[in-house]
Amino acid sequence: MDPAVENTSGLGFGLGIGGTGTVVDTLAWAAAGAKEADWGLLSSYAGLLALAVLSIYAGAHGSLPRPKRAKGEKEGGGKDKDAEGEEEEDEEDEENMDRMSADDAWLFPIIGSVALIGLYGLVTYLGEGWINWLLGWYFTVAGVGSVWNSSVSLTRWAVGEKRWKAFDLVKMSVKKGPNAVMEISLRTPSVVLLPLALVPSGLYAFWGTGGGARSVVLTDVLALSFAHNALSLLRLDSFRTGCILLSGLFVYDVWWVFGTDVMVKVATTLDVPIKLLWPKGVGRGYTMLGLGDVVVPGTFVALGLRYDATRGRGKRFFWAGLGGYVGGLVATMVVMHVWGHAQPALLYLSPACMLSFVVTGSVVGELGAGWAWVDGAEAGGQP
Repeated sequence: MDPAVENTSGLGFGLGIGGTGTVVDTLAWAAAGAKEADWGLLSSYAGLLALAVLSIYAGAHGSLPRPKRAKGEKEGGGKDKDAEGEEEEDEEDEENMDRMSADDAWLFPIIGSVALIGLYGLVTYLGEGWINWLLGWYFTVAGVGSVWNSSVSLTRWAVGEKRWKAFDLVKMSVKKGPNAVMEISLRTPSVVLLPLALVPSGLYAFWGTGGGARSVVLTDVLALSFAHNALSLLRLDSFRTGCILLSGLFVYDVWWVFGTDVMVKVATTLDVPIKLLWPKGVGRGYTMLGLGDVVVPGTFVALGLRYDATRGRGKRFFWAGLGGYVGGLVATMVVMHVWGHAQPALLYLSPACMLSFVVTGSVVGELGAGWAWVDGAEAGGQP
């Protein structure tokens, strides 16, 4: 008989993505003395790994700056005034996008700990019903924008920049007298995708309101959209900052999983889409991976891709980082499977990702250059 599934999937980032220093969490280890491989459990590990890797791959590419061309230039030459305004807005957004600094990275474990303790107190003394209701509606509303933004981003990538720019612009404005107070310009696919983005959140809001379990598919759709947006928007400014963040959350994860029962208590209480799920089989429950174990190392992998883009020599640091992530997550699953105890995934993921940077940098002779590089400096960011 399988042990009960434990959801130690972590806490919110304050960015609506969920999970800081979370743990892979399924204690579905085969019954003692079982002689045959548990293919249902192994396939669930593989499925969970695939979801995490695809999420990081898509989110990392979403964090790349868009290729620039002459402002307002049409594909066939000439000027396009509508496109000019949109391109200027896109470029301004990218140049003004905040990046996480070393000072921010030092604070993350502290902020995460305060949030964790606060939620623990609320759950312990006020009960879980109202907080699950409140967080459920928060993630439902946030999910609309998250699913829409992810859908637009993936559609733009799928059709390519040339075809995307060929779509008509739909302009909306709010005016006070002759002056426009607010103006929004959207390509037609963005407008079409907006009502579709309401569907997952709408179904999630009312699924299980009678006391039943929420849909796993809807949970995964919302969780993947949160992860994609977090990886696209949460940008580290350097590998130094990334190493500080991974090291700090390494300690955070280990302490709150092994040192106390606080994280387990909170995570097993919260029923919100801050985890990825994959079924182990009919009636056997699910394996789980907290979004923090995707987003935190994923930001480091995405940084490697942006560094590769500035060098123009392939995707060496990106593939090395993604390989390190896969190796770290596989190690987490193996240890958990053998010992039958939930593991803090960043115990394995943090060293694996940092080691991938050190080894790759040493092999290609760019360790010093990579360590000194600052993301955004080429576009006028701070050196």
